[in-house]
Amino acid sequence: MSFGPRQTTIRPSSGLGLGGSQNSQSSALQARINEKKTELESLRQLRDLSAGLAGQMQQLEEKLGTLSDGTEAVAAVMANWGSVLRAVSMASAKIPKPKEDEDGEAESEPQTLPQTLVRIPIHQAEAAQREQEREAAAGAG
Repeated sequence: MSFGPRQTTIRPSSGLGLGGSQNSQSSALQARINEKKTELESLRQLRDLSAGLAGQMQQLEEKLGTLSDGTEAVAAVMANWGSVLRAVSMASAKIPKPKEDEDGEAESEPQTLPQTLVRIPIHQAEAAQREQEREAAAGAG
């Protein structure tokens, strides 16, 4: 009885040493893949949050521009108050003070008041006058 040649090589799947290293290498790769997926998701969230922050910053820029324009307008009004108060003071200085009698009673004379203080820009008045003249010419012609 003769037996055929015997196979002496170890199959990779049946070997204890090789199978263990492949499984550990596979699990290490899977862990790295999972880590990278988590990192990718974090980067996507960061991108979305950054886009939201950029949008909010643009809105803030627009609001600050409006606020700046409003501040300039308020500053212009406040700069004019000194002139307004001086004009009111000058006008009120011209009002005659009622004279008191010896008894300490004021005479009941009608009090004269200064002219009303109104400032009308001339260029607007001239433009309105020209417009009225055009309307009158168009109506007459």
